[in-house]
Amino acid sequence: MSSLDFEALKTEFIQKLSQLTKEADVLNLKADYLGKSGIITELLKKMKDLSPEDRKTVGPKANELKDIVNLEVQKKIDLLEVEAINQKLAENRIDISYTENLKVNSNSHGGYHPRTLVQQEIEDIFLSMGFDVLDGPHIENEFTNFEALNIPGDHPARDMQDTFWFHDEKSPVGKKHLLRTHTSTIQVRGMLSRKPPFKFIAPGVVFRCERTDASHEMVFTQLEGMMVDENISVSHLIYFMKTILKEIFKRDVEVRLRPGFFPFVEPGFELDIRCLICEGKGCSVCKHIGWVELLPCGMVHPNVLKAGGIDPEKYNGFAFGLGLDRLVMMKYGIDDIRHLQSADLRFNTQFKTY
Repeated sequence: MSSLDFEALKTEFIQKLSQLTKEADVLNLKADYLGKSGIITELLKKMKDLSPEDRKTVGPKANELKDIVNLEVQKKIDLLEVEAINQKLAENRIDISYTENLKVNSNSHGGYHPRTLVQQEIEDIFLSMGFDVLDGPHIENEFTNFEALNIPGDHPARDMQDTFWFHDEKSPVGKKHLLRTHTSTIQVRGMLSRKPPFKFIAPGVVFRCERTDASHEMVFTQLEGMMVDENISVSHLIYFMKTILKEIFKRDVEVRLRPGFFPFVEPGFELDIRCLICEGKGCSVCKHIGWVELLPCGMVHPNVLKAGGIDPEKYNGFAFGLGLDRLVMMKYGIDDIRHLQSADLRFNTQFKTY
């Protein structure tokens, strides 16, 4: 087999390949040359019958032709794929400058999620009272999520929050990462980034490894707030809480304030509202007691102020945490928190279209 024969095979292959327009035909041509009974395959099989001198000449040229076939086939397939994509793009092109293409079937409109509506409403209310709206990361460290909030490693409050931990084997003790269990982490970041006086709210998603039921979810939304200044008292806290509830529900809501324990406030309170689902008669949402825990709150603990770089001898303040999902349920009469995470568009369309 002379070198001229290999050149002829190469020329013949390139010519045949250039005429093909379908990927299947390209692969069939490849099989004609490199398949079990292909031309090049048969040449390689016959090498055992050649003399050692001819093998040194024929072997490299046969392998070279084999590589050329593989390379040219792949280039051709890539080219055909690009051409097919361009053809589809041309066929499906939409001229957005043509107004007919912008018309939308009015029956297909979606809706705002009720949580979005309530959160936007609350943010507007607090902004009107001079509060800032802050945000923070979902993944936090132990300092921001626990220690800066007066919850050290041996504090029993850590056992009250079933936490999603990351496997941070290389992280030093006290610096492991987790999905934040409350939006109080944003309060810590807020204190560290500004000087008193200030007031802000911090809405966001939080994560706890909880068993789900009508009033509990593993992923839920909180809205926490903080006000720090000189001579802040519980009366300031009560005023702002009553104002926000009245603005949200557009009516007077029966509330009760009872003592509560939270490591990051002292004194601490639980602000409950009369269940609006059952009007206090008892249901699955209020656990059949007629009241719903809605606003844990209190005066900021001096240790928390210190962790935030604030002098507790000069400043004090209040903080609160609002269960945004439960507030949504009370406002719209939703009897199961799992509806809020269902991703059912029929649920959203009951509220407000856009």
